[in-house]
Amino acid sequence: MSKKMPETPMLDQLESGPWPSFVTGLKRLATAEGKPYADIMKSLLGQLEHSYETRKGYWKGGTVGVFGYGAGVIPRFSEVAERFPESSEFHTLRIMPAPGFFYDTKTLRNLCDIWEEHGSGLIALHGQSGDIMFQGCRSDQVQAAWDKINALGFDMGGAGAGVRTSAACVGPARCEQSCFDTLRAMKTVIDDFTDDIHRPSLPYKLKFKFSGCANDCANATQRSDIAIIGTWRDDMQVNQDEVRAKVAQLGRKEFINQVVRMCPSQALSLNDDDTLDVDNKSCVRCMHCINVCTKALKPGKDRGITILVGGKRTLKIGDLMGTVLVPFMKLETDEDFEKLLDLAHRMLDFFAENALEHERTGEMIERIGLINYLEGLDLPLDVNMITRPRTNPYVRTDGWDEEVQKWNERKVGAAE
Repeated sequence: MSKKMPETPMLDQLESGPWPSFVTGLKRLATAEGKPYADIMKSLLGQLEHSYETRKGYWKGGTVGVFGYGAGVIPRFSEVAERFPESSEFHTLRIMPAPGFFYDTKTLRNLCDIWEEHGSGLIALHGQSGDIMFQGCRSDQVQAAWDKINALGFDMGGAGAGVRTSAACVGPARCEQSCFDTLRAMKTVIDDFTDDIHRPSLPYKLKFKFSGCANDCANATQRSDIAIIGTWRDDMQVNQDEVRAKVAQLGRKEFINQVVRMCPSQALSLNDDDTLDVDNKSCVRCMHCINVCTKALKPGKDRGITILVGGKRTLKIGDLMGTVLVPFMKLETDEDFEKLLDLAHRMLDFFAENALEHERTGEMIERIGLINYLEGLDLPLDVNMITRPRTNPYVRTDGWDEEVQKWNERKVGAAE
């Protein structure tokens, strides 16, 4: 006999707002006719309601894994199993996705069928880690589920103090703004670090992410220790006929408001004949004007990557954005990719030898100093390698020497 749907008045309130609620999805799984996971989800809803009532979480960790792997399964055991026995074990399998998150519908159906048979039916595409998150599995079903997922060609993702699952934006496969092959870059790096993903042996986690341009669709700058971002170092490509068409579409005033005045470094100016001038030396490659005028503006032709290091969410010292490590590097030939891989290995080795336990790369650099980090990697110091961005993006250094001279002359005059 099927388990009765629990009363969930507090969870019901989460469905009353204007936005979709995860509670609706859980209820849909819990009320699925004839599905083996329905009772699991009813029990889960009951425990979640209990947690809301008592303001306490009841999940604890443990040890659950699959043969040959030291990471990838996140164990969750319930401390109130006697009240909610069907969800007493609710483990998560982290499965590594393909670069760019490409799937065909047959693969997705196969994954859903596997999880209906062995798990709760609850899948997250994708977790913030980048993994496919198969949530809700009993200990005796973990290996069986993994064997079938692995047979489809998927590998286990990262967990614990090791290299974590990577993520890449769609890159050149679907996006004309991509400045490098994000898919190849991710596969090159992750394939070489497979052992460090499956068998954690670092002070704490280390994550790579790859975004084809500064739009950063992989969320690399904020959420990865090593962010590879596409950029260019020559002049932006401008199609003046398309600029005029865009001005005619928006209106001159609106074009100035939406494009010219939104430039953070004031590098754009609209001429009287509705052509656009770009001060490329001042351009910071933020992508805003290109996003608005996709036909008129494109990244330059001399494309490559910027490598940033140290981004992460809150841990010991708060949120950190990535700091520029390599301002520009070509990434086109086999030799270029080998150079990237060599640098990635040096960064991992330095982290393994110098980081404290439970310390991310950004926190390690804050502790030891960026200069020491650069020396350890044998990288040159560059003016772009600043710990914190300037607060005013409009400051220019033109004429600073003359102003210093004037200031010194005024001080001498005041002293006399």
